[in-house]
Amino acid sequence: MNASPSTRAQRAAKRTADVVWAAVLLILLLPVLLIVAVVVRVTSRGQVIFRQQRIGKDGRPFVIYKFRTMTAGADGSQLGTYAHRDDPRITPVGKILRRTSVDELPQLVNVLRGDMSIVGPRPDLPHHVEKYTDCQRRRLEVRPGITGWAQVSGRNDLSWEERIKLDGEYIERWSLLLDLA
Repeated sequence: MNASPSTRAQRAAKRTADVVWAAVLLILLLPVLLIVAVVVRVTSRGQVIFRQQRIGKDGRPFVIYKFRTMTAGADGSQLGTYAHRDDPRITPVGKILRRTSVDELPQLVNVLRGDMSIVGPRPDLPHHVEKYTDCQRRRLEVRPGITGWAQVSGRNDLSWEERIKLDGEYIERWSLLLDLA
């Protein structure tokens, strides 16, 4: 079965909505983005924007943008690529940015570039995608999202299996109204 949105018109409507929302949000949130950038810069060493390769629609790699929430060089540490709730690599400002999801706002640029959608399954790291089952690979049939069904249904409190199930339900049931919900 093909992933939703299944028709060309539906895909065009979703892409148009994504571009309009991302552009409007970037303009409206510009003062917030600038303040956050300054706060990240003056409170810890390193780049303001964290860049990381993720896998998007049809298995294509892209670079995701986020405000940096961890100490400089944290992604190369022995603790791995995923941060845990009490991870010592997370900066004090980073804790706030993560809790409020403000660290994700630079991904609006990813939406404008066509790498991501506002709503969809979260993009995963390449070494995780390599281990996907056929069921998990369905996530690659749509553009990944800044937020998604799994994020609003429990986020990190959900098991991996629950997230995959919710992502599959989103793909099957997609509509502009579901995205708004």
